[in-house]
Amino acid sequence: MPDARVHRSACEVNVPAPAGVLYGLIADATVWPLFFSPCLHVEQLDFDGSRERLRMWALAGDRVSSWVSHRHLDVAAHRVRFRQELPSSPIESMSGTWSVHTAGQESRVRLEHAFTVTGDDAAHAAWALQVTRANSRAQLDGLARLAQRWTHLDDLTLTFEDTVRIKAPAELVLDFLYRAGDWPQELAYTRPVSVLEDTPGIQTLTLDGHAATGTRAVRISFPGAGRLVHKHLHPRTPLAAYTGEWSLDVHPAGVDVSVRHNVLLSDDATGPDTARRVQDELSRTARHVLEHATRHASGAVRAL
Repeated sequence: MPDARVHRSACEVNVPAPAGVLYGLIADATVWPLFFSPCLHVEQLDFDGSRERLRMWALAGDRVSSWVSHRHLDVAAHRVRFRQELPSSPIESMSGTWSVHTAGQESRVRLEHAFTVTGDDAAHAAWALQVTRANSRAQLDGLARLAQRWTHLDDLTLTFEDTVRIKAPAELVLDFLYRAGDWPQELAYTRPVSVLEDTPGIQTLTLDGHAATGTRAVRISFPGAGRLVHKHLHPRTPLAAYTGEWSLDVHPAGVDVSVRHNVLLSDDATGPDTARRVQDELSRTARHVLEHATRHASGAVRAL
């Protein structure tokens, strides 16, 4: 049986930022969900300083794909090589390279992919090539946008956390957070209009049109770890990107429920007042959800 055909894709872009800055953004994949639109969530599984394993979730067209990626980071060469361990069907193998080179007053970033598809099917290959090119272009465009504001990127990113203590079993609290489709009407601007869960643990939420964070979100559940991460797609100004995580910490006094917010502000949303308003609104919404989670868990305990 002949070897499967290897399909290749390459995209590049020139950006006005130092090569070291761009390499840093590429090397730290945990920040990708905030900076690159197709990327939903990244978990670092292993890391020895130059080699790492990552579990990644990303949009592939209209579907959510997940895979484990092996990466070799070469700081001196500003290069990252990667290989997917178990690609999502119909992709059978996937590897590639990020490379950054100085080009005059700019830096050139190149992203290359090589892949095969199951059965060497032409339709599958065309779909995979289309998705690979679209995601590559989105990532490179994201890098270009970041490069234009790299000197003040810290002023545009916010990370903050809200925590409440609940005296109730952790599984009841997590159950409430997970079943967002059953949230009460009082959560008008947070309660999703619909919840689609084709793959267990991965939910696509359609939100109320008035929601400040946009109209769609993807959530990924880690019930064994008491975690629920989310990314809001196409958020509204002043949010350029918004990701977050619900997490539960069990101790003798009860359960600490925390909500971490990661925000990238849009270019025209500068100044401390904007950042403060965004933080106040997201914190207020999170506390509102936590109040209802507390009532749900406490009421369930009293009913036992």
